[in-house]
This record gives sequence, structure tokens and C-alpha cells, in this order.
Amino acid sequence: MGAPVKVDGRTVSVLGAGDILVHPELWDQARRDGGGQLDFEPMLAPVRQAVSGADLALCHLETPLAPPGGPYIGFPKFSVPREVVQAIKSAGYDGCSTASNHSIDQGQDGIKRTLDELDQAGLGHTGTYRTKRESDVPKIYQAKNVKIGHLSYTKSFNGLRPPAGKEWVANLIDVEAVRRDAAASRKAGAEIVVVSLHWGTEYEHEPDVDQQTWARQVAAIEDVDVVFGHHAHVVQPIERIGDTWIVYGMGNQIARHAEPLNVNRDGAMVRFTFGPAPETKRWKVVAVEALPTFVDLNPEIRLVDLEQRLADPTLSPGRRRIYEAAVERIQGNLLTRAADSAGLVVRGIAPPR
Repeated sequence: MGAPVKVDGRTVSVLGAGDILVHPELWDQARRDGGGQLDFEPMLAPVRQAVSGADLALCHLETPLAPPGGPYIGFPKFSVPREVVQAIKSAGYDGCSTASNHSIDQGQDGIKRTLDELDQAGLGHTGTYRTKRESDVPKIYQAKNVKIGHLSYTKSFNGLRPPAGKEWVANLIDVEAVRRDAAASRKAGAEIVVVSLHWGTEYEHEPDVDQQTWARQVAAIEDVDVVFGHHAHVVQPIERIGDTWIVYGMGNQIARHAEPLNVNRDGAMVRFTFGPAPETKRWKVVAVEALPTFVDLNPEIRLVDLEQRLADPTLSPGRRRIYEAAVERIQGNLLTRAADSAGLVVRGIAPPR
């Protein structure tokens, strides 16, 4: 399930996913899954096929990591188990954006621990930095011999401030900075540039005024191809503005909120397939697909690939109704800005009978 749309000619695919937001209930589940040790892999394993099938897969790690063994802290100033990183790697991700409203919850120490752990797992990262020099180096991945730049920014730090003179530890949204960094990525060889923005109003499906303003400003930057949005914890629409695709919000990849509602259990991974555009000597989006997901809470916390599960003939009628309702909600929220008319395909939608 989840195989990309067939496109003729040379292509490269980039997949983005929603927030990995590690609440205490998640590390409790990881401890149960690990028989006393922390094992987050079973929670994320159900999307491994879709994630690993992309040529480049980017997660959003919202929370800083704790020292080995803890202490672990939930909302409002997170410090979460480092074992989640191995699960991210095992799920097939190549790297993560790390700029979020929680980036500096644990100060520079939290940033350093997080990036050190990502490095050790062989995962790329951008958005937070250990040194000024690191913040100046564009993050570029290579997938199928195509160089892809990744940028990451957040709208706030929840009232916290980075150390004086070290504002570079985490990126705040600044359109001129995006313009400058995207140009630097192109100069460093990037043939595609993807921007992750941690923005919006929590639990609101429609983009707020800031999102709409920033979306149009960033879409006007010639060097930017795609925006992946995070933070709202619910699915928001996708919109094409000119030649730039804006994914306002992908909901949560995995989380367990204090009040677990269907809408904060819904998510969407979004896969862009690019093909060469000889007339501009650039790459252009030739296919866009949303892969709906849902966080099951019983009997265990598990991320569900809805297309894959709905294709299972042994799925119980009760579960089928729950999952079909989730796909319907997700599709409805993704399409409020006519993305289907621009070419978006939502996977998992049952054909008419």
C-alpha cells in the first residue's frame, strides 16, 4: 500500500509528516512495548512501508531529548526519551526538522543532546544548531543523485528566549531569512528546496492570518518549491500558490494529548514527486499525494497507515467504520483550498461501488 503514483521519466519523491510529539503516555507505551526498556519502534512501524518507500523522508521532531535515563518531562517544557530517535530511523526517515515552539525548552543542552542523538542515528537535521558555524551551513540531502535542500523555522519559543548573542541556536520565521537561506541552498547545489514551518493556531483547521500571509510571501520566493507545515496538531489544507505547494498542517504523526480527540489523532503524510523541467533546468512537482494516518489508543498506542489498514479484508467492521470516518475527516480538511483541482490525490479513498 502507499506506492507512489506512476509518473513517466526520471523522478524523485520527498515525503513529509506531522509532529512527533512525545507525551508521557507515549513513553509509558514504549516501556510496555520494551518489557521495561523504552521501545518506540512498534508505535511507528505501521508507516514504515510508506516512509521508507520515499526517496527522501523528513520527520518533524518537536521536542528536545532528555539525558540518558531522564528525568523525562511532558508539557509545557518537554524533555523526552532519546530512544524515540531509533524508532524514527527504523521507520525509514532520513532526517528531521527541529525548529519548534519547544526547541529551547531545555536550553542549549537540550538542543545539543537532540542533535548529537540524531547524528549518532545517521539522521539529518536542520532548524536548531549547536554552533554559529553549523547554523550557516545549508542542509542538503542527496536522493537518487538529486540534491535537496531542507530549511526549518518556527513562529515562537513559547515566550522563552535563546541565550543573548546566540539567537542562531534556533530559527524563527523570517521571510527574508527564508529567502537568503533558500538562495544559499541553491548556491550550495540544491536542485529542490523544501521549507518546514512550525506555525498556525493549535487545533484550528483553517490557516490563520499569519500562515496565509507567510504562505504567500514564501511562495513568491523563486528558490522555494514546497512548504511542510506543523504545530496545529490537526490536519489543515494544502494549497498551490503559483508553482509552490503549501502544506499548512499535517496534524500529528504520533502524539497522545491529555484530551485525545479524533481530530488530534488524525494526520497526513504528504508525498511530492518531482520530475525535471528541462525548460527551466529545475525540478518541478509532477504528483502530490496525501497518505492519511490515525493514532490508535486501544489496546495499544499505534500509528495507523489508513490506506494499508482499510485494504485488509480481515479488518473488523467496527474498526473499518472508525478508519473510514478518519479518512473522510482528513480528506475534508485537506481539500478546503481546492488542492484536488490542482492535482492532490488523497490515498485510502474507497472507489465508488
